Amino acid sequence: MRVAVITSSDSGYEGKREDLSGPVIEKMVTEAGYQVVSKVILPDDRKMLEAELARIADAGEADLILTTGGTGFSPRDVMPEATLAVCERAVPGIPEAMRAYSMQFTKRAMLTRSAAGIRKQTLIVNMPGSPKAVTECLEYILPELHHGWRFFWGRPGTVRGNNGAFRR
Repeated sequence: MRVAVITSSDSGYEGKREDLSGPVIEKMVTEAGYQVVSKVILPDDRKMLEAELARIADAGEADLILTTGGTGFSPRDVMPEATLAVCERAVPGIPEAMRAYSMQFTKRAMLTRSAAGIRKQTLIVNMPGSPKAVTECLEYILPELHHGWRFFWGRPGTVRGNNGAFRR
């Protein structure tokens, strides 16, 4: 699976703060056998975030886009809005599962506004902004994303038959 990582952070974009969560995502997905095809830090600017999400999906550059940051309550936190604006189909179960799992560690998990959805053949998932929360959430969802990936993307030129098997 090809993965793009987008960090949403004004201070990271301006070089005033080191991105700690993006590298955690990159390390975890690489260790899981996925290929990181792009990494970018963008400001908390909805139009810029939407444009990059759409560009990656429309170009077929990545099968999965994992974002970090921009999911809180700050007026500048707009990653969920950018994600849902570009997606053709919402996938609410992924962020719901992340929030439910994270509630075991901190009640503040209820405050995340993460979203997930599909644009063309690309799944987009918003991760939290802290390295600890990214680690917890990604460890929890990565095996299921792998399972979904097998059925969603399959092999090029294949279609699932009634019995669930792939056929040409």
